[in-house]
Amino acid sequence: MPDDQQVTAPVPSSAAGADIPQFSTAEYAHLPGTERCRICGNLISGEYYRVNTQMACGKCALEAREGQPSDSHAAFARGLLLGAGAALLGLVLYAAFTIISGLYLGYIALGVGWLVGMAISKGSGGMGGRRYQIAAVLLTYCAISIAAIPIWIAYGMKHAQTPAAQTRQAAGSTASDAPDAADNAAAQPAAPKAKPDLVKFLVQALFIGLASPFLELRDPFHGLIGLVILFIGLRIAFRMTAAKALDVDGPYSVTA
Repeated sequence: MPDDQQVTAPVPSSAAGADIPQFSTAEYAHLPGTERCRICGNLISGEYYRVNTQMACGKCALEAREGQPSDSHAAFARGLLLGAGAALLGLVLYAAFTIISGLYLGYIALGVGWLVGMAISKGSGGMGGRRYQIAAVLLTYCAISIAAIPIWIAYGMKHAQTPAAQTRQAAGSTASDAPDAADNAAAQPAAPKAKPDLVKFLVQALFIGLASPFLELRDPFHGLIGLVILFIGLRIAFRMTAAKALDVDGPYSVTA
């Protein structure tokens, strides 16, 4: 072999694969300055803590170690927003099930209470307290009681079809027997129809819906059972949004 020929040493396989991206393992990068405390909503820099597995700043973590951290409007707003969405979903499911199946099951109120309580707790990052409990109870009650409105409307539309058909049939036979009376009635100008007040109707329907659990007491036995089940559903939502014992971990580095 000539003396001036350069010999290239084989590159170790471990070194050759060092720069090859590894797709078998996931790597997550923190972006400093973009993380926010799940309790107060402030930006986190440097270090963060975990309060019931939720990212928190040092101030909220210190308050959590001393007891329940101070509540924030951001946490309550998130909990209230998700709770309202869960209440609307519970209302739709409750009404749809009753209309489609024809079965009126008060036990669905238990599921609505659980759904609302879970949504508020999730949205607030595990926060709890008196105002969360009040919001959960009110949303659960509104969802269950107002569901009676579409149920009554569907029931009225269904049972109004048969009397209307009978009325048209009776009117047809009467008209054939008395054509002169029909002609005279047609010649008279029709009385102007009063325009329906949509806002007034909606307000009245809302109040009737909110009072529906107590209106069911016209049937004392079933009405009382419905109120008991409703109370249990409200209690589920109330207990799920109570203040909880807090577990604080940390600190951790944001850049880790």
